[in-house]
Formats: sequence, structure tokens, C-alpha cells
Amino acid sequence: MADILQELLKRRSCRKYKSSLIKDEELEKIITAGEYAASGKNLQSAIIIAVTNKAVRDKISAMNAAVLGQGPEVDPFYGAPEILIVLADKNVPTHIYDGALVMGNMMAEASSLGIGSCWIHRAREEFQTEEGKAMLKAWGISGDYEGIGHLAIGYPVVTVQKALPKPPPRKENYVYFIK
Repeated sequence: MADILQELLKRRSCRKYKSSLIKDEELEKIITAGEYAASGKNLQSAIIIAVTNKAVRDKISAMNAAVLGQGPEVDPFYGAPEILIVLADKNVPTHIYDGALVMGNMMAEASSLGIGSCWIHRAREEFQTEEGKAMLKAWGISGDYEGIGHLAIGYPVVTVQKALPKPPPRKENYVYFIK
């Protein structure tokens, strides 16, 4: 059985990916981890959009770069060949927290499989645009969703856990015990 704490301690963000897509069974495991994230009142307000189509991925990358004030030559997804987009139903009061838990679960599972990942912001801004809304409609997604984040995923160019130094120490006064 996996030691969850050890998996969390070794997880790092990846910013350099190989161009090949990850295996379907690995993608399914990562998505399943997201599906089973805790959510307020178990309302499961989040949805996950798996983008493995390069043209669509590149279009979303260009939209994300535009939010940053950059041109399409900038890839905010660091060359990751696929992305998982998490949106959540705005009508659920806990939607942002629910979506964040989905992202966290997926990052942890990706790390446990040796797959690189990095949380990329600006999904909210992208899917507030008419272009973003049109994309959702074309994909058959209806509802009042807010973008939570993108998870850039792929095989890392270097093994993430071996390439990075130990994490910096945790800040002072991070935890308070009231006994």
C-alpha cells in the first residue's frame, strides 16, 4: 500500500515535458483521483475536461497566454502534451474549494505514477470569454461553470523527484496546536 505522506512530500511541479501523450490507463487513474476528491455536501460541483487533442490544447494555450498579456509563441503549459481543465458549478457555494481538491488529488496521483504535472491558473478568465463559452458549448458542456485551473501533465524530461532538491523548510508558525 502506498504511503500517502511520502507521495505528497516528493511531489513537485514539472515545467519541462516530453512530447508523447501519457498512457490511457495512467490518464484514467489521474482522472479517477480527481473524481473522488472530497466536495462540500458531496455535491461534486467540479467537472474535468481532458484535452489530448494537440490543436485544441494549443488553442487553449494561446488563450491562456493572451490573459497573461503574451503572444501565442509563449506556452503557459510548459510544453505539456495534454491538459486537464477543472471547472466547477458556480451555484454551489463550495465550488472553488471543491475544484481545488480535484486539482490536488490529480497532482498527487500523477506524481505517484511518475508523471509530471503543474497547476496553471487563468482558467476562470479563459472560460468567461465568449470564445471559452463557445468551446464549452461545442463540447456539449452546459451550465454555469467557473474555471478553477488547468493541470498540465506529461512525462517529465527528467525524473522530477531525482532532479529537484529537497523542498525548502516549512515556514515558522505554520501549525498551531490548541490542546
